[in-house]
Amino acid sequence: MRPSLSLARHTALAGLGLLLVACATSVSTPPTAAEPIDLARFMGRWHVIAHVPYFAERGHVQSSDTYTLRPDGRIAVHYAYRAGFAQPAKSLDSVATVNPGSGERDWTTWFFRVIPTRYRVLEVAPDYSWALIGYPGRQLAWVFAREPRMGEVLYADLRGRLARHGVDPAALRRIPQQPGDVGKPGFAAPKSP
Repeated sequence: MRPSLSLARHTALAGLGLLLVACATSVSTPPTAAEPIDLARFMGRWHVIAHVPYFAERGHVQSSDTYTLRPDGRIAVHYAYRAGFAQPAKSLDSVATVNPGSGERDWTTWFFRVIPTRYRVLEVAPDYSWALIGYPGRQLAWVFAREPRMGEVLYADLRGRLARHGVDPAALRRIPQQPGDVGKPGFAAPKSP
């Protein structure tokens, strides 16, 4: 009887250990969105309100993404920006595909037709007035809005939401959308004047 009692104890302890690991994992796992997004409503122009800066977008002002659903089911992506408010408008075009089974949230974008990048639509406002975008690993993130200006209360709320998705809100920098934004706390500096 002694060996089976010991086996039962070990089994119970192992089960308890697995349960504790599962609970700890569920607490630290970023929330996932339950409902698919409405891809047709997501199309259109989005102003980049804030982002975690990286080399390809660093120093841009008045940046925006415009999404257009193509007849073949892929999405045309038009990224527009300036290197400074006195600089000419520039743009970059790419094509995105929506990954099947992702609720229209996981996209692969192809730059120059050969460089794939992935991102996920983490959250969208019920009225599609703002969206939170993440990148695998959560090193990069974006705050999008239909309007180029966002109030402080809403912006603070969205920073908190990104934190719950595993993004470091301290890494976010706001994108100057008007010349008066330059030099304000939390705003990124333009690449050029």
